[in-house]
Amino acid sequence: MTTKIAVFKKKEIRKTIHNNEWWFVVEDVVLALTDSRDPKQYIQRMKLRDPELKKGWVQIVHTLSIETTGGKQKMLCANTEGIFRIIQSMPSPKAEPFKRWLAKVGYERVQEIEDPELATKRTRALYKAKGYPDDWIEKRMRGIAISEELTDEWQQRGVNEDREYSILTAEISKATFGMTPKEYKDFKRLNRENLRDHMNDLELIFSMLGEASTTEIALNTDAQGFEENKDAAQKGGDVAGKARKDLESKSGKKVSTKKNYLKQIKDK
Repeated sequence: MTTKIAVFKKKEIRKTIHNNEWWFVVEDVVLALTDSRDPKQYIQRMKLRDPELKKGWVQIVHTLSIETTGGKQKMLCANTEGIFRIIQSMPSPKAEPFKRWLAKVGYERVQEIEDPELATKRTRALYKAKGYPDDWIEKRMRGIAISEELTDEWQQRGVNEDREYSILTAEISKATFGMTPKEYKDFKRLNRENLRDHMNDLELIFSMLGEASTTEIALNTDAQGFEENKDAAQKGGDVAGKARKDLESKSGKKVSTKKNYLKQIKDK
């Protein structure tokens, strides 16, 4: 499952596809609708205030894998219906506009199921609205497609656990850039932000090269299971890593940068 970001009133709400519908991170919803600095505690108090919510909690909320700064982690999520029930217990003036926003997001998912091309168009539009240039958006969209192709290939080759995906992704990144995704985010001083949304053109290109090379090696060697795909990930990342080092040697400039790409282009 791939984690996406939705935005409500400048607040990021992480969401993921489960059973062919959007499921939203409950903690993110709490942060968007309340002034609480401790969403976990707020959720516990909310269940104490609403015994019926507490009684039906396990039916409303599922634990799903969500991408975080430390890799994929299990987090409490609810679908549109479940979030509607949860916000009934929130005495927040932001609840009504959030309900309308949530209904719109849910409707958009139905449209995307009928026409998958809409999801791509909306992603492009979101990046455009944030101020990214068209050529960067093209690279980012191609990178998303390459990542999805690799994930699909892993699924077909017996890599099934989210933890294993995180390990393999880290192996590619480590061989490509000399840093795991977590280390790269620390390097760029990012928190919850998506790492690749803060990469420049070259960083995106080498990320794509590492993942595309891994897919090609896994296919041609018929890698099966976690260990063989881990070896393919290391080799695929090594292809990109050698190309990066060669470019750095000849250009005299490092590919990896601490700069936030979007901030960098806005400051020009």
